[in-house]
Amino acid sequence: MPYIAGIFIYPFKSLDAVAVTQATVLASGALEGDREFAIFDAQGRFVNGKRNAKVHLLRSTWDATAKAISLQIQGTEEKQTFHLETELTELEAWLSDYFGFTVQLARNSLLGFPDDPIASGPTVISTATLETVASWFPGISVDEMRLRLRANIEIGGVPPFWEDQLFANAEEVVRFQVGEVMLEGINPCQRCIVPTRNPLSGETYPNFQKVFSSKRQETLPSWVNLSRFNHFYRLSVNTKVSASSAGKVLHIQDEVGEISDFRFKIDEL
Repeated sequence: MPYIAGIFIYPFKSLDAVAVTQATVLASGALEGDREFAIFDAQGRFVNGKRNAKVHLLRSTWDATAKAISLQIQGTEEKQTFHLETELTELEAWLSDYFGFTVQLARNSLLGFPDDPIASGPTVISTATLETVASWFPGISVDEMRLRLRANIEIGGVPPFWEDQLFANAEEVVRFQVGEVMLEGINPCQRCIVPTRNPLSGETYPNFQKVFSSKRQETLPSWVNLSRFNHFYRLSVNTKVSASSAGKVLHIQDEVGEISDFRFKIDEL
């Protein structure tokens, strides 16, 4: 039986993950605390791994109870802790000094700052997929691949690329139950430059995207919906969450129920 093997939230968009044992689904479909904070430059653009490789050198630890973040530059000993309710100005000044330009911190506790606002639910991948993809790249461990791909929910007890059944045609969703939560698979996630880089050093792995795309095409399940692959640099599944699931909680070890044989138009939901 498929089950949740891992739940990861990213309190600060583009910074380090926090492994949790449970996560509450917000009315927006986001997981509570996921991408709740984001760093912006003076032009209102995200300061993230896509735009700035220095993000990868920031180690972060989040204390949800104290609303405090501890930051450390990779390879250094000094760690700075900032309480967001009382030291926001100091945090922004520290980050501005680190990046070399003025930044501001923003918070959205209702929706967070998802990459895809239409598919604002948790991203889903299987442990076996992570293991298989890591095997394509000598020197990259499963743990490192997990850090590169930054999914929210990891499914155990299934074969590689199991999650590729969780999307249908464009403008349709596939419904599947996880514990008490009804998720709606939208599309295979289009990857960006971030997985090509070492998540701790920012160093680029040679030909990562080329190798990834070639191997992904080669190992694509025969039953997959090929219409969703205009290219093969896609992995994990973007989701929405059914409105009826707002306020419900996902837990480690929650089982994945039967996947619907029906396909629902997004505008019919």
